[in-house]
Amino acid sequence: MLEPGTELIIDGEVWRVETCLPHLGRVTLIGDEGAPWKVQLSELIHRPGCRPSSRTRKDLPAASRGRQPKSMADLLPVQQEHVMRRLEHIREVETGYRSGDPDAALPHEPLPQYDPESTTLTQRRKAKEAELRRARAMDPALAKSLALHKVSTRTLVRWDMARRRLGPIGLADDRWLREATGHRITTEVREALFAVRDESLRRAKLTARDRERLIHQYVREVFGEQTKVPSYDVLSKVWRDWFGSNGGRQRYARSAAMAQKYATGRHVVVHRPGQVVALDTTVLPVKVLEDVFGDPVSVHLTLALDVYTHSIVAFRLSLVSDSSIDVAMVLRDMTMPLPMRPDWGEDMQWAYPGIPGMVVADFAGYEVAGLPFFAPETVTTDHGSVYRNHHLVEVQRVLGANIKPSRVLRPTDKKAVERAFGAIRSLLFALLLGYQGVDTADRGVDPEADACLTVAEMEHIIATWIVKIWQNRRFDSYAPSWDPGGDHSPNSLFAASMSQGGFALRIPSPELYYQLLPSHQVMIHGKRGVKIKNLWYDGDALDPYRGELSLRGGKAKSRYVIRRDPRDPCFVFFQDPLTHDWHTLRWVGLPEEGQFPAFSDARVREAMRELRKRGLAPKSDRDLLPALLEVIGGKIPVEQWPTQLTKKQRTEHAREVIQAAAAAADRPATAARPAPAAVPAARTGSDDGKVVPLRWRERAEQSQDAVTNERRRRREIAVPNRPTPPPQDLSERLRATSLLALPDDDFDDDDTDNPGAAAAAAAAAEEEVSQ
Repeated sequence: MLEPGTELIIDGEVWRVETCLPHLGRVTLIGDEGAPWKVQLSELIHRPGCRPSSRTRKDLPAASRGRQPKSMADLLPVQQEHVMRRLEHIREVETGYRSGDPDAALPHEPLPQYDPESTTLTQRRKAKEAELRRARAMDPALAKSLALHKVSTRTLVRWDMARRRLGPIGLADDRWLREATGHRITTEVREALFAVRDESLRRAKLTARDRERLIHQYVREVFGEQTKVPSYDVLSKVWRDWFGSNGGRQRYARSAAMAQKYATGRHVVVHRPGQVVALDTTVLPVKVLEDVFGDPVSVHLTLALDVYTHSIVAFRLSLVSDSSIDVAMVLRDMTMPLPMRPDWGEDMQWAYPGIPGMVVADFAGYEVAGLPFFAPETVTTDHGSVYRNHHLVEVQRVLGANIKPSRVLRPTDKKAVERAFGAIRSLLFALLLGYQGVDTADRGVDPEADACLTVAEMEHIIATWIVKIWQNRRFDSYAPSWDPGGDHSPNSLFAASMSQGGFALRIPSPELYYQLLPSHQVMIHGKRGVKIKNLWYDGDALDPYRGELSLRGGKAKSRYVIRRDPRDPCFVFFQDPLTHDWHTLRWVGLPEEGQFPAFSDARVREAMRELRKRGLAPKSDRDLLPALLEVIGGKIPVEQWPTQLTKKQRTEHAREVIQAAAAAADRPATAARPAPAAVPAARTGSDDGKVVPLRWRERAEQSQDAVTNERRRRREIAVPNRPTPPPQDLSERLRATSLLALPDDDFDDDDTDNPGAAAAAAAAAEEEVSQ
C-alpha cells in the first residue's frame, strides 16, 4: 500500500511516498514543493485527514483512477448495447437464463450445457467459451464489433467479479473510457500560446486567424523553423479550452483576465444572518419633491441586504449623491432595532420567537418593529469612491466588520442586492406617481410634473413597505438548502436561524454615533478653542485642557481628537480624556438666539472666496457670519428667489437642509440638537414621517432673522448700558437749559386739601425767581 510512488491526500494536500521502512515504522513523503517530510507510520494510520489518492490505488479500475467513478452514462449507445450483451452471457453462465430470472425464461432455456441442475459453474464457463469461439469462427466481423472475439474462461471470471463489485459498468472495457488528455501541445507551442495571449490583451481585438499568424511568428523567431505548430483547428480548440471564447469586448476581456489573476478559487457558503451583507446605491426611479423649494429631484437609495435571509436591514435616501458618512450611518442602522411609528399596527411589531418583544423594547428603550438587526461580519460593496476611503476603514474597525469590494466582472458577489432593486422597482416604485421607468424610452410624458411625494414621505412609504410586505414575501428561488421545497420568507428564515444558532441581543450604545464620525487631530487654543475646516469651535468642556498638550502618542502626538459630522458643521464633538464623556462644541460664529439656516463645507469655502474678493481677512468667525449668511441667501429678496437661483443652486440649498435634519435625527438625545423646521423621519426617530415641508420663503426669513439677531448682539456688546434718550423737540431742550424757565407744577392732588402747604410752595418759587 505504501510502496514508493504511492500518493496520499493529507489534509487536502498531495504527498508522494518516497521511501517506506516498515520495520522502523518510518515513511518519507515528498510534497508538491519538493520538501521531504519524515513521519511515523502510526501517525499516518491514526490521522483523520489521511487517505490514499485514487490516482495510484490498484483496487480501482483504470477508468476510475484520478477521476470520478465510471458509470453507464459515460458510454456511447453502441457501447451500452455491448455491455448489456456481455451481461446476458454472464447471467446465462451463472443461472442458465439470459435474463437471470427463471420466471422470465425464453422457450428454449435453459440449454443443456447451461442447466444449473446438471452442470457446475466451471463447466458452464467452458461451454460459454466454446460457444463464443464458434460464433467468432462463423462471423469474425460481428464478433469483433461485439468485442467477443478474444473472450476466454479467465475473461468470464474477470467480468463476473467486476459485475459483482461495480455492477453492469464493470463489464465495460476501460479503453472505452480512457483519460481525456486533449490535444498534445508541446512546450514550445504552449509558450507561444501564452505569449500571444498576453499580447492580444494589450492590443485591439484580434481574430483567430490573426492569433494563428502571431503564434507561427513567435515559434519561428524564438525556436526556429524546425519546430512544428499544430493546425488552425487544433489551435482554435486549445485556445477556447484554455482562455474561453473570443466573443466579449476587449476591455471586458482585460478586466476578466486581471480578476482571474488574483482569484483564490474559494467559495463562501452563507449559512447565518449577518455573515454577508450586500450594500449598494442606486438612483431612485421615482421623482420626489425636496422640502425647501418643492422642486422635483432625483434621490439616491442606499440599500443593505442580508444575503442569507434576504432581509432589507437598512436603507437611506440622500439628495444628489451619498457620502461616506451616509454609508457609516447605514452600517449603524443595521446594528440598531427599527422603532415603531405611530401609524404602524401590531402586525408590524417584533414577533420573532425566542426573544419576546418586551425584552427587546426594554433594551432599546422604545417599541421595536419586526425587522432583523445584527452586527454585520462582512459587507460587500462595489468599487465606488464612497466605499473606498480612510473614513470607511475606521468605520469597519469600530464595528468589527470587513468591508470587501466585489470582484471585477463577478456579478455573483452582489447579485442578491441587484435583484432586490429590481423587485422593489416592480412591486412598489412602478405604482407611484413620478416613476421614470427603466430607461428613457419607457419614460412617461412628464414624470417631474407627476411627482407629489416629498423625500420624508417617500422614506416613510419605503420603511412601511419593507416591514409589512417585503419581510413577509414568499421566496420563489431562495429557499434554504435544508428545506428547498418549503415556503419561506425573510422573517421565517430569520426566526429559523434564531432557533438553530441563537441570537445575540447586542444593541449598541448611543456613543456609537460619535465613534463613526470622521476624526480630526488638532491642538486646543488657549482662547479660541479648536479649528477644523477653517471654522473655530469652543465650549466649556475645553477649559481644563486649554493650552495643554494631549498625552496621546504616535502619529498624532500631543493632539486631541475631535469628531465632526460633515452634514452639519455647526457642531463638533469632543471626548473628555478623563471621564470619556462626549461634549458638544458649538461654532463660535453661531448666534446664541434664533434659528440658524443649515450650511455645508462647500458654502463655507464659497464665503471665504467672497471675502478674499473683497479684500477682507476675517480675524474670527464672528466676522465670517455676515458673509456666510449673505452667501446662503439672506440678502436676496424673497420675491426674486425663484428667478435668481438656478435649479442646481436650489438643489444645493435643499440638500443642506436635509443633511442637517438627518444629522440631528442621528445625534443621540443627550447631545445638543438644533431646532430645524423639518426633520425627516429616520431610523432613530420617533415621528410618523409626516413632515411639514420647509419652504424657501421660511429659509430666507431664517437668514434675515439670523442677520438681525447677530447685529443686535453686537450692539449689546458695544453698549452694555442703555443711554438716556434725547429730548423730543428743540423747545424742550431750550427750556431745560434756560434760567427764566418756570418749573413744572409738582403739586399732587392731596396738596389741595392743605392750603398752607400750597402757599408755602408758591412763596418758595417766587423767592427762587427773584434771586
